[in-house]
Amino acid sequence: MTTVRLNSADPVSLDTDALIVGFMSSAEGPKPATGAASLDAAFGGKLAASLGAVAFSGKAGELAKLPTFGAIAAPLLVAVGLGDSYDAEGLRRAAGAAVRSLAGTPRAALALPAGSPEEAEAVALGGLLGAYSFSRYRTNGEQKAPVAELTVISGQPEDVARRAGVLAESVALVRDLVNMPPSDLWPAKFAEVAEQTGGKAGLSVEVLDDKQLKDGGYGGLVGVGQGSANPPRLVRLSYGHPEAGKTLAFVGKGITFDSGGLSLKPSNAMDWMKSDMGGAGAVLGAMIGIARLGLPVNAVGYLCLAENLPSGTAQRPSDVIHSYSGKTVEVLDTDAEGRLVLMDGIARAAEDNPDVIVDVATLTGAQIVSLGWRISGVMANDDALRELVVEAAGAAGEGAWGMPLPEELRKGLDSPIADIANLHPERWGGMLAAGIFLKEFVPDGVRWAHIDMAGPAFNKGEPYGYTPKGGTGAITRTLIGLAERHASI
Repeated sequence: MTTVRLNSADPVSLDTDALIVGFMSSAEGPKPATGAASLDAAFGGKLAASLGAVAFSGKAGELAKLPTFGAIAAPLLVAVGLGDSYDAEGLRRAAGAAVRSLAGTPRAALALPAGSPEEAEAVALGGLLGAYSFSRYRTNGEQKAPVAELTVISGQPEDVARRAGVLAESVALVRDLVNMPPSDLWPAKFAEVAEQTGGKAGLSVEVLDDKQLKDGGYGGLVGVGQGSANPPRLVRLSYGHPEAGKTLAFVGKGITFDSGGLSLKPSNAMDWMKSDMGGAGAVLGAMIGIARLGLPVNAVGYLCLAENLPSGTAQRPSDVIHSYSGKTVEVLDTDAEGRLVLMDGIARAAEDNPDVIVDVATLTGAQIVSLGWRISGVMANDDALRELVVEAAGAAGEGAWGMPLPEELRKGLDSPIADIANLHPERWGGMLAAGIFLKEFVPDGVRWAHIDMAGPAFNKGEPYGYTPKGGTGAITRTLIGLAERHASI
């Protein structure tokens, strides 16, 4: 794991293998950002001109590498563009892009704007997230190791770096889980990881196996998991603080592989379905982060774990299942399985009497159609809570957009033989209809929000900023931010 520390030394004389500096874009060409002024002087005031000569303009995310020829202690200088203005997320992305470009370099220092605690943390966190690498299955040794040691040039206190490290490690755990092949991460194995990592962080961990789930009436989890040789699990994580005034409950969809069941997906929609447990991963990562940060809040997390496969024992379209809440559900499509495990988790979480329930799921392809690959949809039965979730996501740099729950869509979920059907007959508004389904399992008077992050959980394209290809760890930091906000209420 990459380490980070803060150091107020002059970047000109700092002993490191590469020095990262920020430049702003302007009509006159690239301009040194805060933290780069002394470096420009070391290059005789010609650093900006040299960068301009290699067509570097300072636009956000742009990179240029120059040998320093002894002008400063570091042998390599990396210029990263900040655009014509920047915020915390701009600093995170710039730091991440620069550090990611330095794979194979042991040490790097970041002389980016870091004059406030917020800026220093953003630079440290972006650098750590950019240094992430998933290489456990590579045997040829061709992949370069990520930067091992990062130094942020800042006079801010060292606890800023510690918080960045906690957040980055939580996200890295989620990325690892999402990237793992389903042959190595089935429900029971995921539960073991939760027990080990959660226990180490000081969480209390309880695991219900398939027999306990059946005896306990968790029909959604049992039904989705009954087609697989790897039976389902429900993991409960809990954290308490003696000064806590609020209790939050997080519920995560954890389908360790989703074939669609008997309503089989086409092959080109199945090859990345190892990521369908990203919601449960985010809940685990967030709970560990909350515990390690010692936030004055009570939190419980539920990981709803199952593997959705076709077989002679798989649930069938037209089956009726009995949910944990007591409501019956007609299964019209076995590929609408995430809502079936979540309905049990939400109903169970309500028994903890939380102030808020937030569920997180890679729930619908309709989310990607509506909002694309980088923006999560947020629905809620409380407008203020929906806006609070969107605000927390925005502060974390995890894009989210508030969406409605139109009442007229509820009629499409009527079943002629059960309390509700698991699929709306219309294709349109699928993300919203799924949210309306889940709302049915939230008890009256309980504030609840639903985050659909089907696209943001997995980056099928090229890396960008601090975001790698593959698992992203999306919404982990949003949940931690929500806990921090409730701790201060």
